[in-house]
Amino acid sequence: MSKKFTASYTHLKADVRFNSELVSKFINCLMWDGKKATATRVFYKAMDRIQEKIKDVDPLQIFIGAVENVKPSVEVRSRRVGGANYQVPIPVKPKRQLSLSIRWIITATRSKSGRPMFERLAEELMAASRREGEAMSKRETTIKMADANKAFSHFAW
Repeated sequence: MSKKFTASYTHLKADVRFNSELVSKFINCLMWDGKKATATRVFYKAMDRIQEKIKDVDPLQIFIGAVENVKPSVEVRSRRVGGANYQVPIPVKPKRQLSLSIRWIITATRSKSGRPMFERLAEELMAASRREGEAMSKRETTIKMADANKAFSHFAW
């Protein structure tokens, strides 16, 4: 039987520059086709860009604030009851909150085009830390959908 978590949670080592496991997890999620060096370079360049734009604030605090702001508190899950499918609002567990937050930030960054990846990532992280941007709108849409389906919350067992 398979585990409910990936090996990256158990064997995750803190990154070299910030000594943070969250940064290491983000770099692993940012990685494409096993190119970790490229993902690391993109992330650190984005941090340098944030440092250039906002002089008096630590870029790690901007990153942590962005990830915390994008975390959803509730989501909807499809539940089949009596031949009908209902969108049932369910609270999100902390590990899933983190993974959804990281996934939404990366998806929002990849959806934009025309500029280098590190610039797009820096812009998205700064926007998310200000509670703006595409990742935050995804979070708001998810929460609004859960709020609209509050009437079906008694199906969450």
